[in-house]
Amino acid sequence: MKIRNILKRENINISFEVFPPKTEVGYEKILNANKEISKLNPAFISVTYGAGGGTSKNTANIAAYIKNELGVESLAHLTCVSSTKEEVREVIQHLKSFGIENILALRGDIPKGQAFPVAAGFRYAYELIEEIKKHGDFSIGAACYPEGHVENKHKVDDIHYLKQKVDCGVDFLTTQMFFDNDIHYNFLYRIREAGITIPVLPGIMPIISEIQMKRSIELSGTVFPRRFLSMLDRFGDNPNAMMEAGIAYATDQIIDLLANGVKNIHIYTMNRPQVAEKIMGNITEIIKC
Repeated sequence: MKIRNILKRENINISFEVFPPKTEVGYEKILNANKEISKLNPAFISVTYGAGGGTSKNTANIAAYIKNELGVESLAHLTCVSSTKEEVREVIQHLKSFGIENILALRGDIPKGQAFPVAAGFRYAYELIEEIKKHGDFSIGAACYPEGHVENKHKVDDIHYLKQKVDCGVDFLTTQMFFDNDIHYNFLYRIREAGITIPVLPGIMPIISEIQMKRSIELSGTVFPRRFLSMLDRFGDNPNAMMEAGIAYATDQIIDLLANGVKNIHIYTMNRPQVAEKIMGNITEIIKC
């Protein structure tokens, strides 16, 4: 089922994100994690992309397993930063052969020391979106950045480029992680004013360690509110306490979003089914309202 149709449903849609293993050794472990996550009845599960070959093939394989073996709709990420146009086309055909109907189109982060763009490659996400549209009736998603993309100095530029992507045929947007819901609400206001009306799925990441927090800052430049930093300072040295606190913080964000009329939420699970399960247990009755 195409995600653009899933998001038209009146009920609340909770989706999850997983990532492929960096080596083949962890492949079965990821399949088992997906099996546990599928039991939480998600609207869909998205699978990130291992750029530049190697584990990238596992994105399609895992997405196919989720859809065809677990019976849950899947969303395959596709990045173009390290691939030629021909390589991208091969991946699209591979996804199509597995019956994958949904693709999240991303430029991807430029690897350190790599020339960009690669020879005969795509430079921007909108070019990738245009290419995907040529190969079938996929439901296409794209990324957006409530706090602004780290490569753009001005938020106005961010929204201009986002509108360009959307106008190429994007059905829905998924936000980068954020930890202050007011940032998300402000972002929604600004993009709606710019004429972007498609569904936006807020991306929520339960932070359960200081290492994870530092990695989040490195990747997205996200700002952590003072109350989150206080939580980290108090519980960061106790893994069990920090996990509990991080889950509680993410739950609080989700409840606030739901209370303010948001009905589609995407949770970055970091391949931890127990975290996803605890969050869903915290909102079982709320999502029935």
